[in-house]
Amino acid sequence: MAVNKIETVQALVLNTQPAFEAVLCDKSIAFQREAEFAMQAMQANDYLIDCATKNPQSVIDAVTNIAAIGISLNPAKKHAYLVPRKGKICLDISYMGLMDLAIQSGSIRWAQAVLVHATDRFSIIGVDKPPVHERDPFAKDRGDVIGVYVVAKTADGDYLTETMTRDEIDGIMNRSESVKAGKTTPWKTDYGEMAKKTVVKRAQKYWPKTDRLEKAVHYMDTDGGEGITLNPDVLQLTPDQMDDVLARIAEFTDADALATYYPELVKWLRTSASMSQYEHIKQAVADKGADLKAAQGAPA
Repeated sequence: MAVNKIETVQALVLNTQPAFEAVLCDKSIAFQREAEFAMQAMQANDYLIDCATKNPQSVIDAVTNIAAIGISLNPAKKHAYLVPRKGKICLDISYMGLMDLAIQSGSIRWAQAVLVHATDRFSIIGVDKPPVHERDPFAKDRGDVIGVYVVAKTADGDYLTETMTRDEIDGIMNRSESVKAGKTTPWKTDYGEMAKKTVVKRAQKYWPKTDRLEKAVHYMDTDGGEGITLNPDVLQLTPDQMDDVLARIAEFTDADALATYYPELVKWLRTSASMSQYEHIKQAVADKGADLKAAQGAPA
């Protein structure tokens, strides 16, 4: 690789310092360290260097977005990377990076994304409990991947579990422009990581909102060009549908029965309701469940 290319890109990265520090949202992220990580990544990849020299503005944008989103290129953390896409340098956020942003910004306490294989046993046992996933970690063959899930714990102590089947994951994979073009992509080389990233990205829509998390997802959906396009349609229940759901919740007389009904309700809401409608219904379920538990626990 020509030395002058490396020096040109290094100067380009270092010149982003004023813009980087102007938008920095996490003071624990230091420009000099991130500049070093950026150069290490590009020096290890000739094509990355070529993209940087041909499209210098994309380098400026990618490095600045590190500061604006508040995520590090530290390779030990595996939270974010600089990658070439369509001749540009893009900041790529991993599923671990997205979960860490949610944790650091106070959206959730913790989260874990896991693949489910054909020989595993997986079940959701309640609204406010983590799922049960039994598998043999030492098995030589756990079978094909049949799905993926992410479980998160909110600041209020609630467990939120999102699942996706293999067919759902593959449907999103097949909408990727790079996959349709037959190119070698992370979907082909790191399917499991992309599956986890997909389920985390879908799940975060139902986690408490924070500016940093929303900024990261917006970037992933636009300039990031990551190849994960979730359903773009605007979901909205009709007024009659909202009334029917709320009336159904109000009819329950047993807290356990309501808890059993809720996962199926959530599954339907995620394909039919807007975020505000989901939050309204979730609160209605929580209030009704609390009332039923109080009544059932009261002396006769």
